[in-house]
Amino acid sequence: MSEGLADKALEAVEVARTTGKIRKGVNEVTKAVERGQAKLVLIAADVSPKEIVMHLPLLAKQKKIPLVEVPSKEELGVAAGIGVSTASVAIVKEGDSKKLILEISKKLLAGSDEKKEEEKKEENKEEVKEEKAEESKTSNDSSSDEKNENNEKTE
Repeated sequence: MSEGLADKALEAVEVARTTGKIRKGVNEVTKAVERGQAKLVLIAADVSPKEIVMHLPLLAKQKKIPLVEVPSKEELGVAAGIGVSTASVAIVKEGDSKKLILEISKKLLAGSDEKKEEEKKEENKEEVKEEKAEESKTSNDSSSDEKNENNEKTE
């Protein structure tokens, strides 16, 4: 995830904290996402063990809620206005952060489109490799058949 996107997401949390409504902590965020209330989800990259937040990206994707990974849970805690670190935060009511969330969503969408294009290119490369391998295999098979026929004729 790009650093600029994480900074914008943290800024959105700070703005939503004062003018909107946020949920802090994995359990609260999970509930907000499951209920479709979350407008933006942030998870910390330095969560240990990762299993604590592993379900959130998939859940957010299912509910079509943008998710941003930020570098540290300490930064996330500060942005959320609590004195301790937190693994995840969800913006439930945007308040004045609506423009920021929209901008983040667009960037994430554009990033996922680029990723899909790269995946298609990789798939096409693999298909071409497989076709070439298949062609060389069939040409090897036919040349070995010819050799066998030639050997049979000489015997």
